[in-house]
Amino acid sequence: MKEKLSGNVAIDGPAGAGKSTAARLLAQKLGYLYIDTGAMYRALTWKALKRGINVFAEKQLVALAEETNIYLESTTGGILKVYCDGEEVTKAIRQENVSCHVSAVARVPEVRRRLVELQRKMAASNRVVMDGRDIGTNVLPEAPYKFFLTASLAERARRRYQELLAAGQPAALEKIKEEIHKRDVQDSLREVDPLQPAPDAVIIDTTNLRIEEVVDKMLSIIYERHNFGTGSATNSGLSV
Repeated sequence: MKEKLSGNVAIDGPAGAGKSTAARLLAQKLGYLYIDTGAMYRALTWKALKRGINVFAEKQLVALAEETNIYLESTTGGILKVYCDGEEVTKAIRQENVSCHVSAVARVPEVRRRLVELQRKMAASNRVVMDGRDIGTNVLPEAPYKFFLTASLAERARRRYQELLAAGQPAALEKIKEEIHKRDVQDSLREVDPLQPAPDAVIIDTTNLRIEEVVDKMLSIIYERHNFGTGSATNSGLSV
């Protein structure tokens, strides 16, 4: 897998489907820059909550987004660090309070416009693997490699529950399941850039797959398309 590719990779899907972990590993294998767009919305949400800004106060959120500098840094070990106005917030943005409010922030059109602008700039100057909820449909619609990862609600809740326990944070499985379901509905029904697969995305159900198996599937499809020379025209809309 040492052959140099061209073209960015877009990965979308709901919370807990394994997007971030798979995207990070895929970027390492391809030698690409990994961009976690969800972390950017989380960082802005974290700052809004810290400032005491109501997450439904759209004008204040837009003003906050315009003045906020959010950037991502990938270490040599492949660990992604998130910075908000120069302060590392990698762990802080994973707190449950942020998770519960990020959809409200992400639904604001002008907030999305601002962050999408930053995301496209990063993709224009690097070969990237970018994950989020509207990458293939809005942020990088011309990406030749698009994937939509999904999993059952029960499995996604279990993963989040284990993640919180491993981080030493209190967690209740049923509450997490309710919150993930609520976010699914919010993300899927929002008027601007709703959560949905791009028409030419490959859909992968990760419920019964190890993360290595998910990445292997994506790599196989990427190199098959690259060698065939058709980009996203091959395997369009495929579910695997």
